[in-house]
Amino acid sequence: MSEKPIAGTGGERYVPYSERTGAESAVYFTRDLSADGLRKIFAKVSSPITGKACIKLHTGEPHGPNIIPRPWVEALVKNDLPDAAIIETNTYYEGGRYTTDEHRKTLEVNGWTFCPVDITDEDGTAPLPVKGGKWFTEMVMGKNILNYDSLFVLTHFKGHAMGGFGGSAKNIGIGCADGRIGKGMIHTVEGSDDLWSIAEEEFMERMMESAKAVVDHFGEHISFVNVLRNMSVSCDCEGTAAAPVVTPNIGIVASLDILAADQASVDLVYALNDNDNHALRERIESRHGHRQLSYMKELGMGNNRYKLIDLDNGGAEITAAEAVKGVVPFKAE
Repeated sequence: MSEKPIAGTGGERYVPYSERTGAESAVYFTRDLSADGLRKIFAKVSSPITGKACIKLHTGEPHGPNIIPRPWVEALVKNDLPDAAIIETNTYYEGGRYTTDEHRKTLEVNGWTFCPVDITDEDGTAPLPVKGGKWFTEMVMGKNILNYDSLFVLTHFKGHAMGGFGGSAKNIGIGCADGRIGKGMIHTVEGSDDLWSIAEEEFMERMMESAKAVVDHFGEHISFVNVLRNMSVSCDCEGTAAAPVVTPNIGIVASLDILAADQASVDLVYALNDNDNHALRERIESRHGHRQLSYMKELGMGNNRYKLIDLDNGGAEITAAEAVKGVVPFKAE
């Protein structure tokens, strides 16, 4: 890679379903935002999770208000994944998860004490190959990721200060890269004093190449669930400083296709009326976040067309607009 690659364009534009081409994947949907709802939808994508399993979950900054409710995850682990560990990595920025010791304290504060939590970069790093990337040939991960046979990606879907939105691909693209080297490769121009000197389309592409390294590593033994609840425009990494939630809660989506899972989640937000989705829509577009989706398609990571299967109504195939019909304005629990 002697010449610097050139980032793609168009990340500020939402591509309507009618303009997409290619095959369709299955995406499951439920409006049931509860422990039972999570277990029900996980059952639809649980078959790839075999052997020694791990769960990639954003466990949040201390007292983070919007993370997936701990009791939901505890019920899932105890009933459906009793031998699984949650995996995390330390952060690139200073805060409650910057060092392993700080991170362990935050995990305890937030209640992630009912199963093992493996901070995968605690004991070092390991490279995973990036196949077909233009920014990287490999991404540096927490080395303990190599100890697992399968990965369940359980994601709180929300906005994000840099990515526009955080879905399954952000959860593993940033969340599996180690806290110093890998995250630095994604976020920072080499030699820059500004940690966040890479943004917009280039950032999205680097993040998606990192996600592809994880997806390729686990092959057929990976599945994805996005929880569309408490969707602040701020990521869970902003903790108690996150912007107030204004977007209505929608439900939970699941797929074996990472692109379809994230695309369906974005489509559900865009299917809301303007009053309900304007904040999150503006966050995605202003950060050029749609480049996450178009670049995943270019990398061959999945399909941006899908059949949306309504688990609340006998598996009927529905549209995103039908899925969000009847949502109510956000109200904190």
